[in-house]
Amino acid sequence: MIAIIRIHGRAGIKFDIEETLSRLRMRRKLVCTLIDEKNKVEYGMLLKVREYTAYGNVSDDIIKQLIEKRGQTLNGKKVDRKDAEKALEGIKRGEWKIKKFFRLHPPIGGFKKSTKIQYPRGILGKHEDISKLLLRML
Repeated sequence: MIAIIRIHGRAGIKFDIEETLSRLRMRRKLVCTLIDEKNKVEYGMLLKVREYTAYGNVSDDIIKQLIEKRGQTLNGKKVDRKDAEKALEGIKRGEWKIKKFFRLHPPIGGFKKSTKIQYPRGILGKHEDISKLLLRML
């Protein structure tokens, strides 16, 4: 699974980029969503908005923690710990029983690099260590 975190806000973004971010369910800053790397349509959308997001591969443990701490059911309630494993298995199969986005906090300790420059000098684009950033934002 690929985790995508929207870093850039709404100001100054072209209409087609904003529409693509909206279709990825990332309508606000500091929102995370998960996509499958085998889905060519969503991966193509990710490549279109890579200048405004940080993304990378994450493990199942990180996804489980994300669901436990930030997951919401479809009616807006928090996901229990026992339901997190069921939700994770459903996500792997493509059956979402929870909301498809996760609202995050700003990272503890701040962004270590610039939010306006591509990786490796900044945080935008593809990361090898996106899980560290994601854990600091839970």
